[in-house]
Amino acid sequence: MVMDLTKEHPDKTLWKFLLPMMISVMFQQFYNIADSVIVGRFAGEDALAAVGASYPITIIFMAFAVGMNLGTSVVVSRLFGAGDKKGVKRAVTTALTACLLLSMILCIFGVFCCRWMMSAIHTPENIMAEGILYLRIYVFGFFFLMFYNVCTGVFTAWGDSKTPLYFLIGSSIGNIILDYIFVAKLYWGVAGVAWATFIAQGGAAIFALVTMSVRLRHISNEKQPFVDKHLLWQIIEIAVPSIIQQSVLSVGNLFVQDIVNRFGSSVIAGYSGAIKLNTFAINTFMCLGSCLSSYTAQNIGAGKQERIPLGFKTGVKLSEITVIPFFILYFIFSRQMMGLFLDDGSMEAIQAGIAFLRIVSPLYFIIAVKLMTDGIIRGAGAMMYFIIATVPDLILRICFALVLSSRFGSTGIWMAWPFGWIVATVLTIVFYQKVKNGKVKE
Repeated sequence: MVMDLTKEHPDKTLWKFLLPMMISVMFQQFYNIADSVIVGRFAGEDALAAVGASYPITIIFMAFAVGMNLGTSVVVSRLFGAGDKKGVKRAVTTALTACLLLSMILCIFGVFCCRWMMSAIHTPENIMAEGILYLRIYVFGFFFLMFYNVCTGVFTAWGDSKTPLYFLIGSSIGNIILDYIFVAKLYWGVAGVAWATFIAQGGAAIFALVTMSVRLRHISNEKQPFVDKHLLWQIIEIAVPSIIQQSVLSVGNLFVQDIVNRFGSSVIAGYSGAIKLNTFAINTFMCLGSCLSSYTAQNIGAGKQERIPLGFKTGVKLSEITVIPFFILYFIFSRQMMGLFLDDGSMEAIQAGIAFLRIVSPLYFIIAVKLMTDGIIRGAGAMMYFIIATVPDLILRICFALVLSSRFGSTGIWMAWPFGWIVATVLTIVFYQKVKNGKVKE
């Protein structure tokens, strides 16, 4: 099912488009959290710390998948909005080819550099071996992650947010079942969590590729070049800045993880659980930003740029409503949320996670606005603005984490988040005004 986002008022269309995507993200984050819950409960605090220590590195790999998702989605959205069916097919096959090559390069790099990457962030020796094991299995499954994200980008560009939801529900349920079997019953520990994710992502990717191939044949049966250099360049223009932006943030998170690692495995375990909860919230808000990217790209492709402010207002309204339950859960019920991962015997870890959630969650009302402006900026192709708004967040978060942790301990690390988020939000609002007025910086 496809949805044209260029006609009705966004109050009528965006929420219909958003709801399946948001449920998809929630399922995805739910099974990410389930990984940590199961490993923490059945494999212990050190196993949870090992998964948590490798998490910022996996996010760097994820940045490439997300970048290809965004690049493909924006380009296909423009072609779809302009009614160019042949162009849509060429863009999809071009993106898949680029995806295959990029996956091969990153997989080889990841396999041979796992130990170096874990050592570089000062991972404690008592969790090093399990962290490396988890990372290597994750890297082997990167092909599936990449292809699934590209397929999701194509479905989103067509205005179809339901199909990815069905795949993700199946993948999430399968992942959780396999987690329980591999970790709680077979006692595979960290390896069990990694293999469960590998198998679940693999299944989702295969089904997504088959479904997309069938739909492409309905769009156009004419033989066309499998790789279009012009469209490849357009995808790269969107994907590379997004990859850089995501990677810069991920590198920043690596620096933060390095600081966290110096406080020992208990703080690492607490941070691991809390950051998974935080990622759940942030990715939910980013989901709406992705809707706005497709909305913006379709309307620009259809020559209706004047509709962009309408979409932005709807996006901000929906995002602020979405923030409320996360704020209540993380700020008021933070102890119960951390109790999902750890029992009372890990009180130091629990207290570290509680401190993180209570400092960061009030800022969700601000960062949600930033993520809505990001969506508009990406959809308009103003990727330079997108990158510029990221750098201050990175620098401020690292600098304040270093300074404040020396005085306030691990709590000082969490206190660095608000500084970066506030500055980045102000910058993106300024850039949104330029995009709205047609002053796009490519």
